[in-house]
Amino acid sequence: MGRSGDAMNPDRMATAPPFSDRAEAGRMLARQLSEYAGRRDAIVLALPRGGVPVGYEVARVLGVELDVLIVRKLGVPHYPELAMGAIASGGALYLDEQTIRMAGVTQPEVVAVLDDERRELARREALYRGQRPPLNLEGRTAIVVDDGIATGSSVRVAIEALRTGKPARIVVAVPVAPESTAKRLAGLADEFVCTRPARHFDGVGPFYQDFGQTSDAEVCALLARAHQDIP
Repeated sequence: MGRSGDAMNPDRMATAPPFSDRAEAGRMLARQLSEYAGRRDAIVLALPRGGVPVGYEVARVLGVELDVLIVRKLGVPHYPELAMGAIASGGALYLDEQTIRMAGVTQPEVVAVLDDERRELARREALYRGQRPPLNLEGRTAIVVDDGIATGSSVRVAIEALRTGKPARIVVAVPVAPESTAKRLAGLADEFVCTRPARHFDGVGPFYQDFGQTSDAEVCALLARAHQDIP
């Protein structure tokens, strides 16, 4: 099921002022997710790095746990832009057997790519999560948050990978996305929430006054603050 906010009318979208920054976008997004406020089974999973300032505000307003969802695409050898699967935080693994077969990827090649990406995911997990335990999403409501979606490819593989972790429900929530992408993703997640679905879309950046790069230090600081401030 898909939902959107006050700006559902594309004509109104054209005149809507940009978000001042990711924090404001997160607070606006949180208002659309009020049904999850205080839910002990709910967890906000922010996609680093730009999704973390948005996700922090969503988690803070709702009073639910915040963590990061690190997704690594498994690219076809010699054509890494083409995804043959993905891995995500918590040990989630998704393999697109049809793409693997059509691209002629051998089992040793799949294993080699998987090993490389698992090492990179572990490095990022250590950087962002530190000593906190790995994610356990079984039976929980996972609210996946980013600062915006363009093609939706990363979120799509994130959803596929998350399914293997057996969450009770997957909610994708973003401040902005093209209408066409929003419609596609609404059919993949259990719920899709977008504050500003855009008919005319030239990238996520123009929807923000301040769209500066989010640093690793900022990600770590927000996660540490969340674990101190959010019950």
